[in-house]
Amino acid sequence: MSLMITASVARENAAEFSVERLELQDPRPEEMLVRYIASGLCHTDLEAARGTVPTPRPVVLGHEGAGEVVAVGSAVTGFRPGDRVLLSLDSCGLCGNCLAGQPAYCVRHIPLNFHAVRSDGSVGLRDADGAAVHDHFFEQSSHATYGLVHPRGAVKVDPDLPLEVLAPMGCGVITGAGAVLNSLRVRAGSTVAIFGAGAVGLSALMAAEVAGAARIIVVDRNVERLGLATDLGATDTIDADVEDPAAAIRELTRGRGVDFAVESTGVVQVMNTAVEVLAPLGSAAILGVTAPDAAMRANVFELLKGRTVTGSVMGHQAPAVLIPRLLNLFQAGRFPIGRMVRTYPLEQINSAVADVRAGTTVKAVLTP
Repeated sequence: MSLMITASVARENAAEFSVERLELQDPRPEEMLVRYIASGLCHTDLEAARGTVPTPRPVVLGHEGAGEVVAVGSAVTGFRPGDRVLLSLDSCGLCGNCLAGQPAYCVRHIPLNFHAVRSDGSVGLRDADGAAVHDHFFEQSSHATYGLVHPRGAVKVDPDLPLEVLAPMGCGVITGAGAVLNSLRVRAGSTVAIFGAGAVGLSALMAAEVAGAARIIVVDRNVERLGLATDLGATDTIDADVEDPAAAIRELTRGRGVDFAVESTGVVQVMNTAVEVLAPLGSAAILGVTAPDAAMRANVFELLKGRTVTGSVMGHQAPAVLIPRLLNLFQAGRFPIGRMVRTYPLEQINSAVADVRAGTTVKAVLTP
């Protein structure tokens, strides 16, 4: 048996996504069928659509899914029909990094999340012509009305929570917040500089405020986003089109630099600046994705002042641990991610993409 669904499809050499009717297989023993209620639109989805990451096309993308379990395979435990879930990345569950509670650094991260096939190479979707369409992107392909999900990437949540607001938890939100809370371990009373006021950067900002940072400096080129950053707790903002960020940060910190820096732009020069503005013993987390051959530059003498630079992926903690942690903050009114979310019907995905690229929408969430 199978199910007819509606999904956004990225096809090779196509300038836009196409919204199509597709045939979805029943879940296999190790899979769940999920009805999607909402799904975030992430920069990684756009890169996959462009062909700059190792994801084959045609493909249904989406890896910040939220929805309701409809059916579970015979081998699935811990979930049942009717459960509400937030979805994140897949992992093997067996390698040393997975067993150490760091599934984002799974040795099979790329094939399990980016190759958009099951482990045996099969897919669960067919188009109107009977041709295969890749799914299982991050084991969810959530830009659709329904999808096949591996339970390892699912987190059960309270049925009363607003999934249209919380869907971005699966990637963008945990990436920014986890960098602050887990990778850098920002301390109360410290100074933090955040480069980029997109969904990842603003999530880092909210986490820095929760951590008790005394001074939070946000750098961006979008004046409206800088205004939102102020509303969310930034003590200072820097318009990079008007001021030199490094010089402005030095002035704000009386020449000392910041204790922590978070880079979320994916621009190598910005990464260099994030390291440059560190105080002695300061730490920078690099979150932005660049070309595979991109290289940062750092002054070695300055690094000898105890500075550290780290990469951070998907929150540097198991989503099953970090997502409930952030949900508790959200429910307490201390992590207002709804301030950066704008919803769009799935059929308007191309409008959502245009608004994100124009900078008028911080975080687009698609609703089937």
